[in-house]
Amino acid sequence: MIRVLLVDDHPVVRAGYARLLELDDGIKVVAEAACAISGYIAFLQHRPDVTITDISMPHLSGLELLRKIKQRDPAAKVLMSSMYDSHTLIRSALDGGATGFVTKNSPPDNLIVGVKAAYNERQYLSDDIALSHFGKTADEEADRISQLSLRELEIWRLLAQGCTAAECAERLNISLKTVANNQTQIKEKLAVINTAALVHMAQRHQLIDQYVN
Repeated sequence: MIRVLLVDDHPVVRAGYARLLELDDGIKVVAEAACAISGYIAFLQHRPDVTITDISMPHLSGLELLRKIKQRDPAAKVLMSSMYDSHTLIRSALDGGATGFVTKNSPPDNLIVGVKAAYNERQYLSDDIALSHFGKTADEEADRISQLSLRELEIWRLLAQGCTAAECAERLNISLKTVANNQTQIKEKLAVINTAALVHMAQRHQLIDQYVN
């Protein structure tokens, strides 16, 4: 029996995923969580075989949850879910240790296939992700983004959403100095000089919603 933890801030999505997964006799949803923080607590409590987490969630993203889970247990299997099929997001998730990536626009059976693949330590991408395009050399911006760690990516995402450095430090439970140092490194790696450029790049690569100013 594959024990699964679901992490998504939308109750309807969690309910739909749970019903879909438990149509398979070999899968059982053992816990659900509505945010990255409660998701990490549930992971520690239940030690699921596979964790499915949305990327875009309030407060902290699924990428930060992935980082915390892999830091705690490098062998943990995490399947990322998103409404976006951004190759930058996919690459960041896989480079960060995710076992697979399933978009919310993919055929329903892809979720079951993805969970089984993750459980068996096989990388999986849902059918709607253009594998041929994903495998090509990315553009220069995507290459620069790929140099960011998951922690740097999360700080960038929070800053691009309008969080102050102090708010980033509070959410991530790190010092203000650490945020400032990371912010400098992020700008250097991405070759940008101001916050506005960080926001626009984050929007282009679907790391934040387009309506963020």
